[in-house]
Amino acid sequence: MAARQGGAARAAERSTAGGGTRRINGRLLARLIGEAPVERPYYLSIARSVSGLVLDGRVPTNTRLPAERDLAAALGVSRNTVTAAYAWLRDNRFLDSRQGAGSWTVLPDSSTGDPSPSPFLSGAAEHIDLGVAGPPAVEGLRDAAFRAAGQLAAHVGGLGYYPYGLPELRHAVARRYVERGLPTTPEQIFITNGAQQGVALVLDLLAQPGDEVLVESPTYPHALDAVRRSGARVRTVGVTPQGWDMEYLVDAFRQWRPSLGYLIPDFHNPTGALMDDDERRVLVREARRAGTHLVIDESVAELAIDSGDLPAPVAAHDTDGRVVTVGSVGKLLWGGLRVGWVRATPPMVARLMAVRQRFDLAGAVLDQLTTTHLLADVMRIRAERSRWLRRNRDALLAALRDRLPDWRPNVPGGGLVLWAALPQPVASALSAASVRHGVHPAAGPVFGSDGTLERYLRLSYTRPPDVLADAVDRLAAAYAETLAHPVQPHGRLYV
Repeated sequence: MAARQGGAARAAERSTAGGGTRRINGRLLARLIGEAPVERPYYLSIARSVSGLVLDGRVPTNTRLPAERDLAAALGVSRNTVTAAYAWLRDNRFLDSRQGAGSWTVLPDSSTGDPSPSPFLSGAAEHIDLGVAGPPAVEGLRDAAFRAAGQLAAHVGGLGYYPYGLPELRHAVARRYVERGLPTTPEQIFITNGAQQGVALVLDLLAQPGDEVLVESPTYPHALDAVRRSGARVRTVGVTPQGWDMEYLVDAFRQWRPSLGYLIPDFHNPTGALMDDDERRVLVREARRAGTHLVIDESVAELAIDSGDLPAPVAAHDTDGRVVTVGSVGKLLWGGLRVGWVRATPPMVARLMAVRQRFDLAGAVLDQLTTTHLLADVMRIRAERSRWLRRNRDALLAALRDRLPDWRPNVPGGGLVLWAALPQPVASALSAASVRHGVHPAAGPVFGSDGTLERYLRLSYTRPPDVLADAVDRLAAAYAETLAHPVQPHGRLYV
């Protein structure tokens, strides 16, 4: 009750303070604009840069832009140039203005059209599904399951309910954190039915209706849906394959003072970005200053592809228990093992267990025993997964270079997906056309909160190289069809 009253008080404080529009200062916007190529006339270069930042989700919608005078000073141009850029943005419906209230970013015709369909689990057997980032089971799973079945005799005499998780699995997960450089006890581990349940339980515990929750744009769609279901207000900060703009991230914490932040710092889904140690330290520091709990999704943290040292878990920088880490074996071992966990303080683990009782009582004992056996061999499994993912990633990249050379895919150092930038904002139309050609990619807007990201596709490389090459051939045919018969999102062409 006290937590809910606190959440309501914070929401009321934000409301009376002027509420929902974020501000971006002239210096920061000028730096973001400065990353774009310069064209003439310069006002058009500024306007197109800002519209691109909005479409890509790097500057969220409903962000108040700086006054014309301030942006002109930051860019070193005349005020007339910025006035003309703002006018272009208003004419093309990227900017809304009100006398005395300033100007803020919007999305053209964002109130029309249905959201893109979910890319996950299309169910069409004849299609090549690049929307699902689910690898096949690791070698050794059947043997581990057989050994686990032999251990059931030690458990069948009891009730079979382990509300916190099977003790031996909690020990195994805690031991793995210790190996990664984060001291952890079994009492800090709470076993869940997958990472998605872990995120949902943490949100149910920590996010109250009306709270601000900070997420990345793009981000994992199911987590975004969970935030919305909690009744919290989504606030976004952009991330690209090159990483996080830490100045912008710091500014978001200081402006919004969110109750909760959900981030994916390890081979970010979908961009593949990896947050370094210094950035993790800053993230936790700013969360502490803002009074924000952090939910850190480590679902693919063990899926490094390229060699090199990995940063310590974000929680290694935590001093007061505000970092809650969610993990899973679904991506490393197999999605059919519905085993995940939450790492938190022991008191929070107890609170999560109480929340869980409203939904289910415990996880499957056989799955947890199987997972315990496999985690004992995690270094071999990681090495095999790395070789397998490198082969598939490189095959998909080679096929894209050959058949779609004007696309710009990232080269992720880990994870299961590519984030491909398209020359034109046609991702939703291309996704619809691709289905007719027997391939199912994931359109960028699925990973955003407000219809942005039409310049991107997420492509999974969890299929064999020959299948991936076939998929790219089909994508190329669908792309040609899309360009020949364009159907633009929101009923208009973005320039």
